[in-house]
Amino acid sequence: MSEHRRATREGGISIISVYQPAKAMVVSLRPKQWYKNVLLFVGIVFSANLLDGSMWATTVLAFVYFCMLSGAEYLLNDILDRERDRVHPIKSHRPIASGKLKVSHALLLATLLAVASLVGAYFTVNLDFFISSLGYLVLVMLYSLIFKHHVIADVLVVSAGFVIRAVAGALAIDVRVSPWLIVCSFLLALFLAFGKRWNELMTLSDEAGNHRPVLAEYSTEIVEQFTGITAGALIVAYLLYTTSTENDIMLITAPFAVYGVFRYLYLLRQKGVAAEPEVVLKDKPILISLALWGLAVISIILYEARS
Repeated sequence: MSEHRRATREGGISIISVYQPAKAMVVSLRPKQWYKNVLLFVGIVFSANLLDGSMWATTVLAFVYFCMLSGAEYLLNDILDRERDRVHPIKSHRPIASGKLKVSHALLLATLLAVASLVGAYFTVNLDFFISSLGYLVLVMLYSLIFKHHVIADVLVVSAGFVIRAVAGALAIDVRVSPWLIVCSFLLALFLAFGKRWNELMTLSDEAGNHRPVLAEYSTEIVEQFTGITAGALIVAYLLYTTSTENDIMLITAPFAVYGVFRYLYLLRQKGVAAEPEVVLKDKPILISLALWGLAVISIILYEARS
């Protein structure tokens, strides 16, 4: 009996020794952040190919590859920031900073994910998508190494990453998307990035620089101005998009988009809600507005496709 218990105990330790590093790897990949890659579906939606099964299969595959790139990006970022994260009250619990995941293991996993996604992009999608994927990887590496430490450039590079996602999704299925939608993708990402900086400055105050060093270069006043300017530009760009399409009915989606922008600003300024999109999306009015906008857009696109 004692030998059986000892074997069981040893087996349990073995399982735990495998489970904990695996869990640490999954946490470091931050799958909760992969929703940002839904921008790859802009191409298939707004090119009126919603009923094309082969295009959906390609787009989903492209989405998976970008999720792999995103995981590699987060691993690289945590490796580079591990020393700073160790003195942060929250970030110190990240697997790499806390020592739950070895740097060598994280680096190996990041390399494998990046290589696998690029190889898959080249052989299973097309050359244009491969080039855009490679460009995204280079951009995130430059961000982690250089641009994240430079004021204004940090949010511009982050926003450029969202544009690459939208473009990559269109290139994967070889369709053309309105330039105005690309502009809107950039401005939306810029708007959310400045909103995040604004919220961090308001909530963290003097500790903001410890949370994100580049925040020491910002002030609440200037970031508030940047956010307001970007919000106005986003609304104008979306209105220009809706009036530039062949079907003027798309204009009816504008009120939902405008409401979403203003509601987001309201939550930031009046409610002090965290600027992370996954937190903001818990707001029922924004969810309702987003659902109505999506329903209107899809209905109009399907109507155009059948007429």
